[in-house]
Amino acid sequence: MNKPAIKQVEVQIMSQTYLLACPVDGEEALREAAAKVDAAMCRIRDAGKVKARDRIAVLAALNVAFEASQRDPALVFRNSSFGTPDGSDGVAADGTGAGLPAAAEDKLRTLIARIDAALAADDRLL
Repeated sequence: MNKPAIKQVEVQIMSQTYLLACPVDGEEALREAAAKVDAAMCRIRDAGKVKARDRIAVLAALNVAFEASQRDPALVFRNSSFGTPDGSDGVAADGTGAGLPAAAEDKLRTLIARIDAALAADDRLL
């Protein structure tokens, strides 16, 4: 099986530069996602109530995720704080996302790992 071509894309989020890998045909989507995250983080920062970058990042992530769930009700959050439409917490006994296709689960885990790695590289976040 051939691996998709990967390229490095530089984006800026809250005046911080990040070099991210993405499929060649995914650059536009990645840039749009980075712009949404940047806008969400800057709104929170500019409101002046939250100063720590890690808290700003978490609040922005929650805002972006909530907005996405409002546009796509089929989007299920796998967190007991949100729950799922059937009232379960959305997490299977083995810790995976109940009801998510395996490919979606793998992509989600990969994305979370990439975000964790990018944030860990910014020593001001921790």
